This record gives sequence, C-alpha cells and structure tokens, in this order.
Amino acid sequence: MRYFYRLVFFLLCSCTSSVVLGQQGPASLLFSGEFTKSRFPELVKQLEAQTPYRLYYQPEALDTLSVTLRVQNQPVDSVLRAVLAKTPFRFAVDQQRRVYITTGSAIQPNLPDPFFLSGETEAVVVADEPVAAEAAPTTGSSELKLYEIGRKAAGPAPGRVTLAGHVRDKTTGEPVIGAAVFVEAPTNTGTTTDQFGYYALTLPPGRYEVRVRAIGIKNTRRQVVLNADGKLEIEVEEDITPLKEVVIEAEKDRNVAGMQMGVEKLDIKTMRQVPTAFGETDILRVVLTLPGVKSVGEGSTGMNVRGGATDQNLILFNDATVYNPAHLFGFFSAFNPDVLKSVELYKSAVPAKYGGRLSSVLEIATRDGNQKKFSGAGGIGLMTSRLTLEGPLIKDRSSFIVAGRTSYSDWILHQIPNKTYQESSASFYDLNAHISHQINDKNTIYATGYLSRDQFKLATDTLYKYLNQTASVKWQHNFSNTLYGVLTGSYSSYQYSITNQKNPVNASELAFGIKQRNLQADFSYLPSNKHSIDFGINNIYYSVAAGSLVPLGAESLIKRDVLPQEQALEQALYVSDKIDLTSRFAVSLGLRYSLFNALGPRDTYRYLPGLSKSENTITDTISHKSGSRIATYHGPEYRLSAKYSLSDNASVKASYNRMRQYIHMLSNTASMSPTDTWKLSDDHVRPQVGDQYSIGFYRNFKSNTIETSVETYYKAMHDFVDYKSGATLLLNRHIETDVVNAEGKAYGVEVMVKKLTGKLNGWVSYTYSRSLVRVDTGPNGDIINGGKFYPSNFDKPHDVTMIGNYRFSRRFSTSLNFTYNTGRPITLPLVKYYVGNSMRVYYSERNAYRVPDYYRADLALNIEGNHKIKKLAHGSWTIAVYNLTGRKNPYSVYYKAENGQINGYQLSIFGRPIPTITYNFKF
Repeated sequence: MRYFYRLVFFLLCSCTSSVVLGQQGPASLLFSGEFTKSRFPELVKQLEAQTPYRLYYQPEALDTLSVTLRVQNQPVDSVLRAVLAKTPFRFAVDQQRRVYITTGSAIQPNLPDPFFLSGETEAVVVADEPVAAEAAPTTGSSELKLYEIGRKAAGPAPGRVTLAGHVRDKTTGEPVIGAAVFVEAPTNTGTTTDQFGYYALTLPPGRYEVRVRAIGIKNTRRQVVLNADGKLEIEVEEDITPLKEVVIEAEKDRNVAGMQMGVEKLDIKTMRQVPTAFGETDILRVVLTLPGVKSVGEGSTGMNVRGGATDQNLILFNDATVYNPAHLFGFFSAFNPDVLKSVELYKSAVPAKYGGRLSSVLEIATRDGNQKKFSGAGGIGLMTSRLTLEGPLIKDRSSFIVAGRTSYSDWILHQIPNKTYQESSASFYDLNAHISHQINDKNTIYATGYLSRDQFKLATDTLYKYLNQTASVKWQHNFSNTLYGVLTGSYSSYQYSITNQKNPVNASELAFGIKQRNLQADFSYLPSNKHSIDFGINNIYYSVAAGSLVPLGAESLIKRDVLPQEQALEQALYVSDKIDLTSRFAVSLGLRYSLFNALGPRDTYRYLPGLSKSENTITDTISHKSGSRIATYHGPEYRLSAKYSLSDNASVKASYNRMRQYIHMLSNTASMSPTDTWKLSDDHVRPQVGDQYSIGFYRNFKSNTIETSVETYYKAMHDFVDYKSGATLLLNRHIETDVVNAEGKAYGVEVMVKKLTGKLNGWVSYTYSRSLVRVDTGPNGDIINGGKFYPSNFDKPHDVTMIGNYRFSRRFSTSLNFTYNTGRPITLPLVKYYVGNSMRVYYSERNAYRVPDYYRADLALNIEGNHKIKKLAHGSWTIAVYNLTGRKNPYSVYYKAENGQINGYQLSIFGRPIPTITYNFKF
C-alpha cells in the first residue's frame, strides 16, 4: 500500500506543477529558424536537425497547429514557450534533452529529491519515463513506462520499422500462444503470437500503445516509442475469472477474422471441463466431441475426421509423429494432461508445412516449464496416478518439465465376480521430459522425450505388449525481427509383441515395429502485418519391420517366419503466401511438392495383367538390392484458401487442398488396435491422394461472446486401402493379394454454436456426413458390391454433441456432456445353406445394415480447494459419472449357431453408469 500512496502523491504533485526548461539547467544549444504559417511537424523536424533534443507528442493533436515565428540563436525552451503560449499544451524536458508535450499541466520527468523516506528502498515507476532499448531486447512489465525502442536516426526517419518479441507468462516465463498483440489508433494493426509466443508488428516510427489480450490472462498494454527495429519482451499476468460474467476479448473474433477454416483449437483449461470415462482429462475424448470428428465406437481412440480412416490423421507431439495415441485398449489417451498446453486440429485448409496424411493434422504442444520457480502438480484416481515437476535450470532463460503417469487397474479386474476378468491383468505407464533453453535473444533450443509402455493379458497366457517412443530437438533462430527459422530433428518408434508360452510346443512371439526419422527446416518471413510467407523442407526416413513369428524355447515347434524389412524416403518442399489484399478480402496460396521412394533390399512380385492379384497369378519375382528404388511417386499438393469479411462480425471462407499419403495402416478390426500394422507404398500399393473442397459462413453475436459457424465440404479420395473378403493381414508375404486400392467420397455439413463466456458456457454441434467406398478394378479384377458405392465402416450420417459447463462459484462448477450419433454399418449373415454336406453362410452386401444408434450423457462436479495463497498445495476434486443413464450402447453385433439356429448378440463396452473420483493437486 505504501507504493500505491506514493504513486498517488507523485501524480498529484505532477498535475499541479509546471516544469520549464530552466528547472532542468540552462540549455547549451540554441536554435535558429523562420516559419510562416508552417505546420508544427516542420518546426519539430528542423529543431531536431539542429539540436540534440527529441520531441514526443501525439501527432494527431498537433499536426494542424500553425507556426509563424522568426528566431535567431534562441534557447529551445523559449522557442517552445512562444509557440505553445496560446494553446492548451505544456512541455517538460528531462536530463537527456527529451521533450514531452502534453495537455494540461506538464509532467514531472524526474523524481523529486529526496523522494524516498529514510531506510526504504521501494521505487515508483514514473509515468511516461522513457527506457532506452539498445541491441538487447527490452522486457516490458509495466503499463506506466514509456519504452523507447531503437535509436532515433540522425537523418530521415525510415518508412516502416518492426517491433518484435515474445509474450510470456509473468509467473512461469512460458510463452503465451495465440495472444492478440495490436495497435488501435492510428494504424489499427495487429497480429497473434505463434507457437513460441513470438509476435512482429511493422509500423511507421512513432509513439504507440501496444495492447495484448489472450484467454486466461489479464488485458495489458505497453507505451512504446518506436524509432527503429527493436524487440520488446512482454510479460503478462494470469487472469482469475470472477464469478460475474466477463467478456474474453482475446481472439474473440478469430473464427470470423482469421484466415483458417476447419480448425479447432483447445486449451488445457477447456479440456479439463469435459467429463471422461475414468475421471482423467483425455484430450482425444475431447477432440471426439468436435464437429466432423467421430470414432467407430466406445473404447476407441481412433479418429475418423470428415469421412477419413483412422490412419489418415497425422498426430504430432511436439513435431514428432505418434502412431498409437492410446493406452489400455483405447480407454486412455497416451498424453499426460498435466504437461499439455494446447491442441490444434486442422480438418481442412491444412497449412503447406504439413503433409503425409489425407484427413487431418492433430498438433499437440507441451508446456515449456516454469522459468521462475520450482513447482509441481499431479492427480490420484481410481485407476491411474500422475506427477509432474517443473522449474528453472537458469532463471528466466531455461526450464525443465518432467512427468510420469502409471495405472494400477488390476485391482478393479480382480473385484469383478467373473473368473475370466479375475485372471486378467492390464497396466501402462508413460514418461515425459522437456527442456527449453534461451541461448541469447536470437537462439533458443527445445528438447522433448516421450516413452510409453502397455501390457495386458486377458484370461489366457497370451501377453500383449506395445511401446511408443518419440524424441524431438528444435533450434529456433531469429535472423531478424521479420525472419526466423526452426530446425527440427525428430525420432518416432512404435512396436508391439504378442507372446504365448502356456504350451511349450506352441510357444512363440509375434512382433511388428516401425521407426521414423525426420529432419525439417521451417522458415517464416513477415514483410508486413498484412503479408506473411512460410517455406521449408522436410525429409522422412521410414524403417518397417513388417512382422515376425519366432519360436520361444527349445521345445517349440513353431516355424520361424520373418518378413523382409521395408524402407522408404519421403521428401517435400513447400511455400505458402498469405496476404490481405484489402481490409475485407484475404487469400492464402500454398504449394507442397512431395517425393517418395520405396527402397530395397526386398523381393517384389509381378502378376498377370488385368486379373485379380493372387498367388496363382504370380508371373515373376524381382530382387532389389539394398538402397535401390523399388517404386517412385511424386506430385504437387495444392493449398488455397480465401476469406471475405461481410462485416466486423461475419465472414465467408472457402478452401481447397490436395494431400498425398504414402503409408497405410492394415487392420482387420473396425477400430484402431494395438496390433495394427503399417505398410509403405510400393509398386503395387499406390499412395493415397485426396482432394477436399470446403466453404463456410461464420457469424458472432453479443460482442463476440457467442460464435456460430456452418461449414460444408466434399472430399474425393483415390487409392486408399480396403480389403478383400477373408483377407489375411499378418505375416502375409504377398499382402497386395489381399488388399485393394479403393476410391471413396465423403461430404457433409457441420454446424456449431459456441458460448465462450459467463457462468454458463460450452458448445453445441450437429454434423451430417457420409463416407462411401467403391472397389471396381475391371471385369476381371476385384469388385465389391457389384462396383457400387457402399458405406465405410465409420459412416455415421447424424451426430449431435453438447458440452455444457456451469460455474456456481469460484470453487464449485459442473459439466454435462451429451452425445448422439447414428449406428455404424455392419455386414450381416442372411441365409445359411448347404453345398454337399458342408454348411455355408450367405452374407449381405458389405455394410448394408447398421447397429442401433448411440447416445450417452456424462456428468461431472468439480470442487476447487480454498484460494489461500500460502498453503502447502492447492487441491481440487472431480466427481464424475460416465454414461449417466446406463444405456447399453452397442459396439458390435455378433452371431452364434445355437440349437440349429443363428442368434445375434450385442456387445457393449460400458453398459452401466461408471462413477469416478479424482484428486488433483498443485504445489
């Protein structure tokens, strides 16, 4: 409070005093000039040219002031006093000969002496006291200071200069992603921070008020005098939302004003509010509540985005590819929520820097860790526990974050009164580590490591294990305020094994593995606030252990079978250019050119032309040496999007993109499974190609607190993988004889209403979509369903989702989640008949029927601990009920022959309400 009283006293004194140059000491330099009805800026220009004085004022206030004056070798204070005598303006000069012109009383540029009381060292920031910025960046933490960026040029001022820097959390030092940084008057110019919290504003030299807004932080501003290119590091404070309704202004019109369409962005605070099956925040479950995103059923984390298959989604964890994003049969995601910062899903208009998948890109970013102090967080639930530690390695320059999570689900299986479950076991763990280090103001290093392991056994001696490993290292270098680059090296590995040792005669291990090494360079050039260019290069080396079956033990009679390894090199160049052509119309053009080479050593086969491929139609075997090219594919990938603003709160957007995918997942299940394998394109399995066209209308209401959008799309896909009836996918040396290159189409409409603020918030979405497949390779080739289009396994025309959150107080809130969708397609047995003495079953056309529709409601209550600042740990409780109504939603339908009849049964994953309780803590 002493600081506050002193500041008030100081401001009162400055408002009642008049400061003249004589109080600063006599001027040593004199001024001469003659002006007749000249504008005030002309006087300023000559005065600054003749003397070392620099004048600071609001141009719009003094531009029209007429000056008629003739002086010869007069002090500067006398000149200004004469010019401003009959105006409301006053001036003051500091010891560095900086002149401040204001209305009313002149400001006090220096502290009165003595200002501080004896024995006290607290300081008061003086309003409009300039702080010079040299080559090193200035850290702006005060709204009262005037930050002078760059030295003023002795000659003519440059036309435009660039102010750049980072926006960071004042408490933790972490970058703030997606913060709006803008100047309203007189230029009305703005930008948003990128994944590193970096911003760049190009402006004419002068004085500005730079404002910063973002969800979850307090709105703030900085007073800046911009003379030349320079940097201003901005520190912001976290915002504690009061009980009354607030308007979150950051990114409030992003859905309307932004170029991107088909993009969903979630922060960790939003994701924590969505109830999940076992009480732990699950980012993939939250993503599945977004429009256009579905799964084949409960207990599956595989995503189907706008009619695409699960393998058509690129999942990036700090720029490293994750092949299996699930734990424990798909009930948990592979990502620890305590280390996450944000999740961004691209469904259309995918940026040119991304490629390799047809449907979507899911970009998951972790926090950098607290740069200010050591802290921790964690949680204890019924099935899992987790712990996260973070802190500075070098304060304000480098930080670390490490996290671990493990399950102890066996005790729940042992409580189920069923011998099958009691003899089963299931467990997993994952570890995360991340380090960031700022070498200097131009270079920063980031390193991330991730490891997860699962194993489970279900009432048999068969043990399933699978392992995920990723690592990435980034080097960010700022060449200038308008150009920076990021060099990234990453490694990804996924492997599984299935072992059976109960019977020594049949003891064996089935295994598969895929590894990916990636090196890429990405550059961003910002020539102006309305123009940005991104370009770069990407290289990926794949190594696939396609499958192996090996005996275990000396008594095993299993024959060793190891498929040859597959290798390939994928490369790409890209460039994209975004430009605002007018205040209402903006376009983004991008081109990505990709090249894929399947490499030896490997044997490939030739088949009779025009016939369905089978072992009986093989005509030749070709051996390829190590490093030789088996097949080469390449082609352009176009990216085009445009936005037209109908008004300040409404816009229309359209986009087109072409994607190429050179890797395919082979699965004999409808959902994503740990035992799925991956296949590289070769001379028989061609790469997938997809074209998507999208158009959308976006409209905000009530001061941008309610967002609405309608997007429609059409997607055409070629050469994606489908399977022949009875296909064998494991240990198949001629896999091309059981898979077919299919074509497909998907189309739909997505409607979303989102309320961002107030006690009651959330979103409601409706999606109508179709996903259809056709296989017809000619009269003597492969034909399914007579060559007609049929529904894919994940075709669900109707989908309705509601996420609602209500905050009773700062400590108590509740969340409700409701989901409805059409049942997925299935193929049914229709008739049984006999051929000789053998019974046969006649099946319907593929996917001609559907399981019953799906709907589910979840409820959660969140209880925060008290808000005392000084306490050992801050805790919270989450009490949730998954599947509140206990509906037995069908996951699949299967049939059994019983007493001479075929009876159908429905399999449900969760057939009753599942209550959970989780304790979360921070320290």
